[in-house]
Amino acid sequence: MINADAATPNAITALNRRDLFRASVAGVAGLAAIPEIASARLSTGFGFGVASGEPSATSVLLWTRYTALQETALEWQVAADDSFSVIIAGGSVLAKPERDFCVKPVAEGLQPGTWYYYRFIDPAGAFSDVGRTRTLPAGAVDNFRLGVFSCSNLGFGYFNAYGHAAQQNAFDLILHLGDYFYEYADGRYPSASQKVAGRVSWPDTETVALADYRLRHASYRADPDLRRLTQLYPMILGWDDHESANDSWAGGAENHDDSEGDWAARKRAAVRAYREWLPVSDADYAEYEVGDLATLFRLETRLGARSEQFSVEKVLEETTSTEDITASLDSFRNGAYVDPARSMLGNAQEDWLAAGLAASRKAGKIWQVLAQQVLVGKLASPDSLLEGLAAMAPEEFRSRLQAAALASKAGLPLNMDAWDGYPAARDRLLASALNADANLLVLAGDTHNAWAFDLAHDGERAGAEFGVQGVTSPGLETYLGMVPPDVMQKSLVGRNPELQWADTSQRGYMAVELTPQQASCEWRFVDGIKSRSTRLAATHRMVSAAGSNRVSNG
Repeated sequence: MINADAATPNAITALNRRDLFRASVAGVAGLAAIPEIASARLSTGFGFGVASGEPSATSVLLWTRYTALQETALEWQVAADDSFSVIIAGGSVLAKPERDFCVKPVAEGLQPGTWYYYRFIDPAGAFSDVGRTRTLPAGAVDNFRLGVFSCSNLGFGYFNAYGHAAQQNAFDLILHLGDYFYEYADGRYPSASQKVAGRVSWPDTETVALADYRLRHASYRADPDLRRLTQLYPMILGWDDHESANDSWAGGAENHDDSEGDWAARKRAAVRAYREWLPVSDADYAEYEVGDLATLFRLETRLGARSEQFSVEKVLEETTSTEDITASLDSFRNGAYVDPARSMLGNAQEDWLAAGLAASRKAGKIWQVLAQQVLVGKLASPDSLLEGLAAMAPEEFRSRLQAAALASKAGLPLNMDAWDGYPAARDRLLASALNADANLLVLAGDTHNAWAFDLAHDGERAGAEFGVQGVTSPGLETYLGMVPPDVMQKSLVGRNPELQWADTSQRGYMAVELTPQQASCEWRFVDGIKSRSTRLAATHRMVSAAGSNRVSNG
């Protein structure tokens, strides 16, 4: 949504580092200096590592890309050990040019809650990297650990959050909540002055056509920490806006205009490349069962049915006096803003989710977890703080700060791109959770900052929300750097009853653990992103007790 203008780890099967990390870091990093990375001009072979995703209790999707000049048959194998002494599952798959030589076979007939190793083999007998994956558990589950990520802009710095999570060896599943990459041209976001030397992605123009999106994916796959993370854990991923274009919605995007062609064609290209280059199914939304502990719902909030975002600046375009501003904002707040026809999910997905929440509770699942993109918690600007800042802010930010302060006074949210920019849709979401008697836990990304919310609907506690900070994308400290982080946190919490805690100045990821008693979240903040490191600068932990629909310090 940003416009360009250490806990003790659970025990996990020991790794054979020689096998799991056969590709040298130097070799992987070197790919970033090859402009032909996605044009099939590299030597034939497995140049982009391996990944897995879409786990169930008995299956998992496997991924690799095989660089070739023609259609090539690959073998794949799944084993219980990294020496592949006993093959559990296997088969053959074709790496085809029309799929950019990416393959996604599904290994079936596996055992629940079990670690497996997998690899691919080419016709000459050459092996891919060895990957590790895990099926979802069945039956009684005492705990389940998630690594949660969002907003990974390669140009802003190193993916140290990925590196730290891989080093921890302590997760059952990785969630990426969107903005896996960014579509901007070189020098726009980040700007030339913000960009970290050596962090290069291709093409250097904005991604618009299918070839552009494929090349951008290839650039990101060249990052050694991203490759290592995807090699070690199964993943569930959902796109946000930047995998297509900033502030995208069903019919367009803020970062798309007529000069870039037809939006529908660009959207198809973005989705196609995403589904080629990542270990994801072709379903827009899906649910995943974690034994008797939880149901995880992956939502699609961007390209399928989302209504266009409102803009307070546009609401105020024709106003000239204080009276005009007040009248316009009041009319908007009581009219178009609350229109029940405005949607985030669309009717079909809303009905699917409501039924799924109810079915999950009826089946005795303790947690109903939403893995989705944007904040559900209500968040308004601290208007008195922003009014003061607007007077001394640079011109390019002044109008935004002034509009945010006015909107806050009128009872409107800070971010019209989030769920509280769609209040009727938000009400329907939370009402469906209350009707199902759900223990709702929302996981959200998008903002680049860390958040913890109590969610409420019509005076009732409706759920808890953990919002993850960006892997590298900058937060409010970039735009409001004159405000100390502790002052910003106190101002935001003081202004917003649902908000219980925030950090607006650090990058990293979340470690979320589900147990029958509680859901806990540890925000892990990396010690900078300007150089490659797995050091942490700080952590913060909060919990939500089962049945409480609230967060508290843990």
